[in-house]
Formats: sequence, structure tokens, C-alpha cells
Amino acid sequence: MKLHLIPVNPIREDGLNPKSRKRIMPDLLTEPPAIDPVYEAHVYCNIPTIAERSMEGHAPHYFKLVSVQVLIRHGDRYPLYAIPKTKRPDIDCTLVPSRKPSHPQLEAFIKHMSKGSAAQMDGTLGSLPRYPSHSLCEMGELTQTGVVQHLRNGQLLREIYINKHKLLQSDWTAKQLYLETTGKSRTLQSALALLYTFLPDFDWKKINMRHQWSTIFCSGSCDCPMRNHYLEEEQRRQYSLRVKNNNLEKIYVDMAKIVGIPTRQLRASNPIDSLLCYFCHNVSFPCTNTGCIGMEHFKVIKRHQLEDERERQEKKLYFLYALLATHPLLNQTVNRLQHIAEGKKEEVFVLYSAHDVTLSPVLSALGITEARFPRFAARLVFELWQDGKRPKEHFIRILYNGADITFQTSFCKDYYKRSNKPMCPLEKFVNFVKRDMFLVFNSTSYYDACRRRPL
Repeated sequence: MKLHLIPVNPIREDGLNPKSRKRIMPDLLTEPPAIDPVYEAHVYCNIPTIAERSMEGHAPHYFKLVSVQVLIRHGDRYPLYAIPKTKRPDIDCTLVPSRKPSHPQLEAFIKHMSKGSAAQMDGTLGSLPRYPSHSLCEMGELTQTGVVQHLRNGQLLREIYINKHKLLQSDWTAKQLYLETTGKSRTLQSALALLYTFLPDFDWKKINMRHQWSTIFCSGSCDCPMRNHYLEEEQRRQYSLRVKNNNLEKIYVDMAKIVGIPTRQLRASNPIDSLLCYFCHNVSFPCTNTGCIGMEHFKVIKRHQLEDERERQEKKLYFLYALLATHPLLNQTVNRLQHIAEGKKEEVFVLYSAHDVTLSPVLSALGITEARFPRFAARLVFELWQDGKRPKEHFIRILYNGADITFQTSFCKDYYKRSNKPMCPLEKFVNFVKRDMFLVFNSTSYYDACRRRPL
């Protein structure tokens, strides 16, 4: 008989239960809960509909918000891969305020983006377009949905952090921001959309966007042989799970026949990436003279993807990869939070605009095993608070898509049980990043953990 952990509180739509207090219930049926691939795909699309509830900015009244660091995934995009011999999904990437989904500030955003000559852009960022504009989207291009998702993110964060908590005043300066994006137009444009609705007054002269060449934001600390080792092991695990899935193989064979290419070539074109775009935009799956790719094909591939995520959490190879992959970024985050706790007034708002391959390992490294795979326009927020009664004491809150996940982190689970404070002491996070992240590698530093072979 297996013991399953049953959440006491209902799971919210973002897949996180509010308090994550669990009791152990014996489960005589050892099957995991059924996966609903269509529901999960809807959550992943993150289509802008009703205003979402969020827990950002919640704290006892005597606490002062002193810094916010945000890590986002770009918004909805056109596929990165095409399914060979099929017509590409017919999606328009020009921005049309009268077309749904839209946003009250979309028209002003377009006008403002066409005037951005005064911005400071690092390296190659200056040559990227500030907003999407192709009538047939290019591969990987941000769509209007993607722009709207981040206009909404910015608006939501502005209401909380600017209007309520006054993190930035109307005379804010460039030094109060730290902005960094990868070199893709979809991440730059997502960052600009969020900033446009977030900042008290969007002023190009104060926008200084830094370019990060690495998708894991490892900056100058990217040389880590063991990280690559664990990633290769994780890819082996993925491969062996895939070849064991006969149902998936049948679906690939069937789809390859419809399209008229070898199964191997179809698999290599990563069809789920394309199919999710058809699904999110409510466009019919592609057809050929031989037949049509249908919902059954989509469900089987999506279900396998979800099963793969579940096994990934259990097997821990990805977790080891994640610790080494994200240490440079988390170390930068912690250093900045410490400086602000010591009284520094610069870089109080930080935005990293990134990818699913950036967010996913960060969640894993923090110990958040219940989080869903990062949806389009996902956001992970680190809040730093000062205790008004004891000004030397600082606390953090961590939120994922508006849900408070502070006490699901490996370093703050225990503190929650012993304290009445609704947040985590900053030093717990500091100790985790500076020391405890390396314990599992029997090391005391990032450099050593990157080079030490497992026993």
C-alpha cells in the first residue's frame, strides 16, 4: 500500500494550494490522480479573460515593502517548430486594438513603442523590434495575446506595488530599476509591455535594458561541468520514458502517415509546440489529403508531457541540474536583496524577462514541487519587506502567478510551523543560496559543486 499526500485545502487554478498543509491519508488505489490534458493545456495558454486574484503585496500593516524582483516568461508566441508538409497556423502578429484579446492601453502602447529611440539597449537588443508587426507571424514571434498578457501583468503589479505600496514615486529614476532580457524579440517585447503598464510614467530615457546571452541567466558563472552532466542524465530519463510509451509511439506513427513523412522526422519537429499554438488560438489542427491531426493525437502527446513532468519531480536528476543552473541567478538576487536591506536605494524593482527553461529550474531549485510548468506570461515574484517594529529585520515572500509559495520552499517549510509571521526571514533565503544549495553535492561552494563527481 502506498501513502499519498492529500491536500487539505482545495487546489487553486494555478495548481498551488494556498497553505499546502497536508495530512497523510492511506490510498488503497495507488494510481496518481488522473491528468486532464485539455484542462492543463487551457491553463498553459493563459488566455486573458477575467481579472485574476493575486496575493502579491499582502503583509501586516506595520511592514514596509522595500524591493520587488520579478522573473517572467514571455507571453504567448508563434511556434518555434513547424510540422513538416502542413500549412502553418494562420495567425496575425500585427497589433489591432479592436481585435480580441485586447487591452485598454494597447493603442497607447503601440504609439509609445514606435518612439523608443532614447532607450539604452545593450548589445544587439537595439536592433530588435519593440513590438510584433508581421501579418503572418514569424517563428517564435510574440502574438497580440502575448502582449496583452504582459500589459495585464504590469497593470496588476502597478495597482499593488506602485498605487498601494509606493515602491516607485512619480519622479522615479533609472537607477531604481534593473532590467534584463535574453536576446529574443519575444522576451524584449514582453518586458516592454509589462513595464509600460507598470511604471508610474513610462519614459524611454530611463529605460536601460541589459542583454543576457544565457537562457539560465548565469552571466559570468556559466562554466559548470556537473550542471551539463545532470542535464544529460535528465535528457536520458526523458528519452527512456518516451520509448516506453507505446501509445505515444502509435500516435506519432499515425500522425507521420497523415503528414507523409518518416515517424522520426515528425518526432524531431516537436509537434506539441505547434499543436499548442493551434489549440491556444482556437484554430483547427492541420489536415492533408490523407486525413487530419485531431484532438486525440493532441491529448496523447500532451498527457505524455504531463507524465514526464511528474516523473521529473520524482527522479531528482532535474533537481540537481536546477540547483547548479540557477545558483548564479539566485545568488545575484540574494546579493541585491541584502544590499537593499542594508539601506541601498538602487535597483528596488528588478525585471528579468526570460523563458520556460529559466523559470522551471528556479522553481525546482527552490523546492516548489507542486508548481505547474510555466505557462505563457508566468511570473515569479520575490518581495522584500522591512519589519516596521524592528527595522533591522527583513523578510521575503515568494509568489508564483499570484499564489504565495513562500512556505512551499525547501528553506522556509519548517519556519512556517514555528512562527506566526506570514513571511520568511531574509537570512533563511541567504543561507540557502550561499550554503545549503551545495549540501546535496557534498560541497561548500558553487565552484566545487560544479566540479565534484557524484559518489
